[in-house]
This record gives sequence, structure tokens and C-alpha cells, in this order.
Amino acid sequence: MNSEDSGFAGLGVGPFFMGRLKERSILAPVEIQRRVIPRLIRGERVLFSSPTGTGKTFAYLIPLFQKLMENAAPDSCVLILAPTYELCAQIKQEAEFLLSGAASFKVSLLIGATALSRQIETLKKDKPRALVGNPGRVLQLAKMGKLRLGNLSFLVFDEADRLTADELYDETRELVSLIRGSPQTIACSATLPDKCRERLLPLMGEGVSVEETRANEILRDKIEHWAFYCEERDKIGLLRSFLAALRPKKALVFTARGAQVGNIVSKLQYHGIPALGLYGDMDKKMRKQAMDDFRHGRSSVLVASDLAARGLDIPDVTHIIALDTLHDPDAYIHRAGRTARAGKQGIMATFGDEGEMRTLVKLEKKLGIVVYPKELYAGKVQAPPPMDPE
Repeated sequence: MNSEDSGFAGLGVGPFFMGRLKERSILAPVEIQRRVIPRLIRGERVLFSSPTGTGKTFAYLIPLFQKLMENAAPDSCVLILAPTYELCAQIKQEAEFLLSGAASFKVSLLIGATALSRQIETLKKDKPRALVGNPGRVLQLAKMGKLRLGNLSFLVFDEADRLTADELYDETRELVSLIRGSPQTIACSATLPDKCRERLLPLMGEGVSVEETRANEILRDKIEHWAFYCEERDKIGLLRSFLAALRPKKALVFTARGAQVGNIVSKLQYHGIPALGLYGDMDKKMRKQAMDDFRHGRSSVLVASDLAARGLDIPDVTHIIALDTLHDPDAYIHRAGRTARAGKQGIMATFGDEGEMRTLVKLEKKLGIVVYPKELYAGKVQAPPPMDPE
């Protein structure tokens, strides 16, 4: 096989998009792109999973945009649904990068955190060929008659497990019911639980093929897993000591309780640690500022709820710290997946009491990983001393 056949050209990607990728020094496709791009170019409906940070967005954007450019109908378009403001904004940014130089192809962001009147005006003025939004706002615009769904050529469900979770499923399903015709449907996520598949497949139409890569390989090979025994009342103190001892380039701290984000941030800031917070119902401008500061290194610590952090694509996160242990293996995968992106190494540290450590042991077995007990001593992370025999 020659180099051209093994690269993007061999997948059917044209010179325009190969040129765009070259600007980012992306010269060879990753595994999920090799498996998905040819299928989408052939017009297949595809449901695929791949760990966070492994190129899923380009795996669907490149072939769909290429087909959109080749489509003679000037009003054909792609609708990409995603669950959070940050993920929608990231997808729009990547879409605009790929379409740079194609002046007639506009991208619009349709999310609840932005003025409705401005979005309506943008739809009318720009006539975008690519729409990125959350189900609630897209559904609202469609019901108002401001967004026509009859010319949809492609429909994408990004972070499909969240779009089919209880809090978003009804909106997602109702929106799909308004779509006329039979667009090519694509869905992706880092994990695809059984409940997600059961709800999603009927929304995607007939003949869906499934492509999966194993998240466990990255969990095992690229991420080192640590466990620190700690009572609940001592967790923020341990977090402060951990950050002071390791001085991570970028650390993402998870808490399952969004209401605790502000408290954790204020205590870290009080002790001089440049921390910022991200939670579900945060003001849009504050969310964007926090993300920009963390992304560009102006703050080295971001404290987030699980919901707020879903789908975030932040380069160079070196450490993940979980202040609680969730029972769901997929939740652990999503948390850990924020580090070790694009082939790099990372550390996933869990702080927990006796009950949470028991839960972590169960997750360790289910996920096929090794979690190493650790403790902080004299400002360094080390293995705890062996217990004295009774």
C-alpha cells in the first residue's frame, strides 16, 4: 500500500479538505477516521464510538462537508445536534476551520444561551449550510417556522448518549419527528450504553452500521490511575495539597454536585491557586471566559460538574481529579477521557472514603485497569507503606 492509499486520499477525501488538514499538520487519519470516513462518503448511516480526543468530529465533518459541496441543491444542509453550549461552540469552530476558503458555506450556532432574535436574523441573512445546536433551541426554531427541516441532507447526533439521556431524550425525539425526508444520519460518542442504542437506533432510520473502538485501550495504556483515601471533610484540603505538590500544567477537577463547584473554587483561590469553575446553569459569558482562560493556560485548574464538562475538547490536560466516585463505568471513561488526548499520557486521580474506594475497586475490575493506591507525604505523591501484619 503506498502512502497516498494509506492517507486521507485513500479514504476518498478530496484535495480541498486535505489542504485544510495540512494546515494543522494532520497528514494521516486516525483509526476511527479510517473506519468511518469511507462509510459516510458512500452514504451509509453510521453509529460509532471512540474515546474522547480520538478525532470523532473530523471523522464526520470531513465526509459530510465534502458531500455537501458536491450536492447541486444550494439549500441542502447538515444539522449537528450536541448537548452542551461548549460542545456546540467547539463543533462550530472546527466546522468553520474546515470550510475556510469556501465562502458560500456558512455555519450557524443555535443554542439556548444566545438571543433568539439574533439567531433568527442569522438564519434569514446567511442561509447557513451547516447548523450546530442543542435540541431544545433547534426544536423551538422549527416550531416557530424559522427553521425549515425539509432540506436536511445530513443529521448528526454528537455525544449521542447525552442526547438520549432522560433529560434530553424527549426533545431529541420530538425534533426528529419534525424532519421530513430521509437524511443520512450519523451518531457518535465516547461510550454507547445499551439504553442509548435502544433509543437512538429508531431515530436513525434503517440500515445503521456500528463502528466501535475500545476505550479501555487508552484507559490502560495512556492513563495512570491513582486512588487517595480521604474522608469527605478533608477532600478540598487534599486537593489543595495535591495541586501545590504536583503543579500540573492543566488539571480538571470533577464533582458530581454542581452546587459545590463555587465552594471548591473559592477555597482554592483563597489559598492562591488559580482555579476557575464550570457548572450547568452558569452564565454564558462567564462559561466562555472560564473556558478560554483554562484553554490558553491563564488558569491551570478548572473545577467542573460532570454535565458541564461533557464533550469538552481541551488540549494538554495532564491531570484529572475526581472528588467522588460514580458507579457507572461510562462515567469514569468520560471523566478520564479528558486527559491522554491525541496520543499523550495522563493521570486520573480519585479521592474517596471507604465506600467510594469499594466502588472504585468494582470499576477497576469492570474496566480492566489497574488503580494504584497513593498518598501525599512531604509534598510528594508516593505509594502508602505496607500495612503491619496483625
